[in-house]
Amino acid sequence: MADRAGLSDRCGLVVAGLETIAASLEGQELDKGALGAAFSANWNLGAAYPAELAGRAFFTAWTRVVFVAIGLALPSQQQIAAGQGLDCALEAAAAWPSDAHVDSSVRLVDFELACRQKAEDELRRGGPPALRTLTQMQIEQYGRAAELLVG
Repeated sequence: MADRAGLSDRCGLVVAGLETIAASLEGQELDKGALGAAFSANWNLGAAYPAELAGRAFFTAWTRVVFVAIGLALPSQQQIAAGQGLDCALEAAAAWPSDAHVDSSVRLVDFELACRQKAEDELRRGGPPALRTLTQMQIEQYGRAAELLVG
């Protein structure tokens, strides 16, 4: 979606910031430079997505998920609650402009709810490493849904 919208460079910085957050959950040092670059690149990113392209509401909601994730990673942003990110993720999934046909779900919002349950289960069973593995699989499934939308 970012490629089609001409936003690949900015999204690349955002993804790099999210990757440093994920790595920090596995014990690596949080790269505050990458996190700062991600925050800056994410700022007003949703507004930069062309209105004429499918998926704008989803993309804009996704940038709010990123904002919460970055905020939770920064000690200075203690007023942000993890539940806000879950709400934003559900909002983004509900904004998906077409049937997604991801996993056994037709709608992306149903897939998102199933992902939450699986994430809770994996976190209880195997801790952060198991959650990371599950997240990678879910990212691939979201990617396939995006490919169907973009064509």
